[in-house]
Amino acid sequence: MNLELKKAIDQISKDKGLDRDMLVDTLEEAVRTSVERKYGADLDVEVRYSDETGDIEVYQFKFVVEEVVNPLTQISLAEAREHDPSVQLDDEMGFRLKIEDLGRIAAQSAKQVIIQRMRDAEQEIIYDEYKDRVGEIVSGIIQRRDKGGWVVNLGRTEALLPKEEQIHHEHYKRGERTQALIIEVKREGRGPQVIISRSHRDYMAALFRLEVPEVDDGIVQIMGVARDPGSRAKVAVLSRERDVDPVGACVGVRGSRIQNIIQELHGERIDIVVWNPEITTYARNALAPAMVSRIAVDEAENLLEVTVPDDQLTNAIGRKGQNVKLAAKLLGWKIDIFTESRYNEANAIGRGLEQVASVAEIPVEHFVNAGFTTLDTLRSASDEELADKLTLSQGRIADLRSAINFLSPVVEGSDDGTEAAEAGDSAAAHGEEGR
Repeated sequence: MNLELKKAIDQISKDKGLDRDMLVDTLEEAVRTSVERKYGADLDVEVRYSDETGDIEVYQFKFVVEEVVNPLTQISLAEAREHDPSVQLDDEMGFRLKIEDLGRIAAQSAKQVIIQRMRDAEQEIIYDEYKDRVGEIVSGIIQRRDKGGWVVNLGRTEALLPKEEQIHHEHYKRGERTQALIIEVKREGRGPQVIISRSHRDYMAALFRLEVPEVDDGIVQIMGVARDPGSRAKVAVLSRERDVDPVGACVGVRGSRIQNIIQELHGERIDIVVWNPEITTYARNALAPAMVSRIAVDEAENLLEVTVPDDQLTNAIGRKGQNVKLAAKLLGWKIDIFTESRYNEANAIGRGLEQVASVAEIPVEHFVNAGFTTLDTLRSASDEELADKLTLSQGRIADLRSAINFLSPVVEGSDDGTEAAEAGDSAAAHGEEGR
């Protein structure tokens, strides 16, 4: 009895988590390959592993013929009847081969095949396991630096934390534990490649599921995440139950829940935003802590024109434009921010242009299309330019000049004597939609 082989199969199956039947099939296939390498592929053999004795039995099959042409596959009738007197022509007979006769080289080849098959099977199991865990947080030990990033030991396999998926100010040391989000599992020649991330926006959503039971249960839903990894983030939430405050649930008692997430992200600031299906309400929430006066929606351009009090411009834009950029990413809209002074100034000019157009009986669109978007550009244009761009006769040009001169004092005084703010004080901020 070959109990050692039986014990080896049992141990490998247990330690590696591999299917025992698969190991037996691999063993039989390896022995069959070794026999064919020694005697040739024409040899018809059958390999059987006995689970009771742990022995491997190899049988060679030959056809009974009158005249032998290939001794590996044929046996003469006379010789066959020495083994079985009842045998007939064209019958097939099986003869047991001694596995010891395979030789040392063949045995080594069989061993290599077994090892490779087990490795392939183990890698396939690991791939199947981790491909279903995309979007899950895993913990591992920082092992070594690779040209593409840091290699993290997850236990059963290794993962890669690429440079672009790291938080820029974090520093990693060999032997320390870290956690990250599985974002991709790829098949590679050396085995499955697990890609993890600490900067991905879904990592923050996963941390909320981990720390906030209401999020994990689906009572509070995360509707969107915008991150400047390691610095600041905005998370939009919605409650599915009236009596559950989504912001309070995420923050926790005395900020306990949100602090655990901030600590894991090494101090990244997190704004919790209440999601709303109405885009202007949602935008007001997303631009907090800034106060918003009014919002104009341009659906064709996917643009929000936001007006804020003059003293709120800094809050609305944020440090290095961070607040408006994160809000734009969260909303999926472009955002232009104006101060009240800039808004009133622009509207006063616009109203004046419309009044001139009405008095002169010229559609305001004609002025805009010709490039005259303000009273100043219209007033400073020469008669030849007006005639050329607006196709006006000298009489109509005279009427237009009269309308401008008549209405200009009214329009210019519409600011109640307030002078235009300097360019720097009436700046507009523009936040692009995130990809």
